[in-house]
Amino acid sequence: MEKCIGENRWKWYQFKVNEGDRNKPMFEQDHSGCNHWLERVLQKKTNSLRIKILDSGVKVVTGSLIYKQNFEEAKDYQIFHFYVTEDQLITVDLHFPNFKHIHPEQLYKQMNKTENAVEGFFILLGELMNEMLVEIDRFEEALKTLIWSIRRKNGTNILEKIYMRRHELLIWKSLLIPINELKMGIEEVDLQEVSRDEMFTLLVKRIERMTALLNEYEHELDSIINLEEVISSHRGNEIMKTLTVITIIFTPIMAFGALWGMNFKHMPELEWRYGYFLSIILIIIATLLLYGFLRFKGWTGDLLTGKQKDSYFN
Repeated sequence: MEKCIGENRWKWYQFKVNEGDRNKPMFEQDHSGCNHWLERVLQKKTNSLRIKILDSGVKVVTGSLIYKQNFEEAKDYQIFHFYVTEDQLITVDLHFPNFKHIHPEQLYKQMNKTENAVEGFFILLGELMNEMLVEIDRFEEALKTLIWSIRRKNGTNILEKIYMRRHELLIWKSLLIPINELKMGIEEVDLQEVSRDEMFTLLVKRIERMTALLNEYEHELDSIINLEEVISSHRGNEIMKTLTVITIIFTPIMAFGALWGMNFKHMPELEWRYGYFLSIILIIIATLLLYGFLRFKGWTGDLLTGKQKDSYFN
């Protein structure tokens, strides 16, 4: 257990609980039912939020928050538990080495200057949001690369990458939703008149910025998916059109071939001296006439026209 005291105005208790210690009381003297909360919360494996007012009038916000998630494995995530009142903050299993852009020393200095535990908790949540905002930049880079990949080489594997990015976006949203719920819960219980608190305002702005970014990325991915659906539909139609036209053009060859491939005893064409050359000429003329008819009607479309090198529909 580590104890951080905010200039004697409030206390921050940090716990790193080992598996063997999960059933042991954390405090020798129970602080507002904290031991009871710790016994229950350590079994939590999902996001949760509880808001209550004790008989003494103390407002308490407790819960669990998943703050990191592996995009490839559902069970690979990081979760911490919190207990917040005006004069104390308790966090369990919050491991700062898991963060790439949060420096504990600077965080402690900031929290030491706050007037109460609620403001300190806002700073902590604000740093969590800042970590997410920095990490989301990598998602944006991957999305931009994907957008230009569609232009340069739009193959089947592109669709797989699109839905991978869509899955990552869903995970980012699943990380943001409980933080937003926590913000609303704090407003609901009105800890320290949060609506006028500078730290809370900063937290709200970062949540709004993250929400706006995710919504914009979702719109971009929806546009990419719609574009891919149009391209796939067009390609399918072009393939069916091509097969149909080829089948029609080769119909004279198949028809005459079937006719002269018969084994009837009396077939006058078999006795013609120039029958072989006449049959070839007849097949060629019939094929050209049929092809000319299809072109005249415009039924061949652009099948025989060369496409541009960077066309989306190649």
